[in-house]
Amino acid sequence: MASSAADSASVRQAWNDPTAEPYIRIEGVTKSFGDFVAVDDVSLNIFKSELFCLLGGSGCGKTTLLRMLAGFEEPSSGRIFIDGLDMCGIPPYQRPVNMMFQSYALFPHMSVEQNVGFGLKMEHRSRSEIAGRVGQMLELVRLEGFGKRKPHQLSGGQRQRVALARALIKQPKLLLLDEPLAALDKKLREHTQFELVNLQEQLGISFVVVTHDQEEAMTLSSRIGVMDHGRIVQVGTPKEIYEFPGNRFVAEFIGSVNLFEGQAAAEQDEDGHLCFACPELERPVHVARGAGPAPQGRIWVAIRPEKMQLSLAPPPAAANWTQGRVKEIAYLGDLSVFLVALQSGKTIRVTRPNVMRHDDQGITWEQQVYLHWHDSSPVLVSE
Repeated sequence: MASSAADSASVRQAWNDPTAEPYIRIEGVTKSFGDFVAVDDVSLNIFKSELFCLLGGSGCGKTTLLRMLAGFEEPSSGRIFIDGLDMCGIPPYQRPVNMMFQSYALFPHMSVEQNVGFGLKMEHRSRSEIAGRVGQMLELVRLEGFGKRKPHQLSGGQRQRVALARALIKQPKLLLLDEPLAALDKKLREHTQFELVNLQEQLGISFVVVTHDQEEAMTLSSRIGVMDHGRIVQVGTPKEIYEFPGNRFVAEFIGSVNLFEGQAAAEQDEDGHLCFACPELERPVHVARGAGPAPQGRIWVAIRPEKMQLSLAPPPAAANWTQGRVKEIAYLGDLSVFLVALQSGKTIRVTRPNVMRHDDQGITWEQQVYLHWHDSSPVLVSE
């Protein structure tokens, strides 16, 4: 059942094709608990074989939305369709869905084989069928030879794969994963992210993953839905979400960003740039038109730290630079982080990859530096 590059391309085309039929269709779904609105009028399309991430902070409604897909909660209003079927009133055990919980919820008294095959046993499948399917699942998650062990005899990563095998053995059309890697340490989590992507591509099953970890969402997903206060505030590919945030919240929530409130100084200059004056910067900001549409209302110029460059000499350009003093430096191995205090009092963050072992520029603490950026680096965002 391994998917091909053509399969991946067709998935990518699906969400850009207005005529494509979504595999999961969420229409105006709201969920209230008393006076508290956990999910607020959410509409969302997810396509077949897609690995979709719901990303947001604690209490934003992402897990509640996942539980409604699973059937553990019923919407207060709105409808959910899976593979063209209305899920209203259909209990969890009758849905073409399985869910992997954050805690893994493995039975401690059962072996790995018994945990993985539990769902099939509840369906009264034959012993030979259960044994064959369990063997296939353990091979798929690379746990051959671990079948007789109990959960306490496994590492965190191995327990995670047992839970995944148990969720997949019933061949659901849709797999829901609630913070699936939260219990793993950083290195194991990073390794497992790629394993999960490869497994999803092999099986071709639609995955919906809930996470609060931006890096995890960027690594795993074909598309991300960013949630805030019960609403979907932006849907897009990881690159679209990062490079072209739809508003100030998304810009601040995804990665690091430097924001400067500004106002249009002129419609455009002779080179076709949008021109902005930002009180916290000494020089005007020129934004290339290809960097995104100009928003309405209050406007912030957003510049990612890695898109700023440091130098000891002032740039020759009239725009897109400022100056400040280095207050903090953090060496992180692959990159260094500089906190620079501007003359306006604002502190901004600049990152620089450590390509060479020795820093030829020799930028150090309390040094006066100049910061400059390309006209395609800034993005304009509103509230």
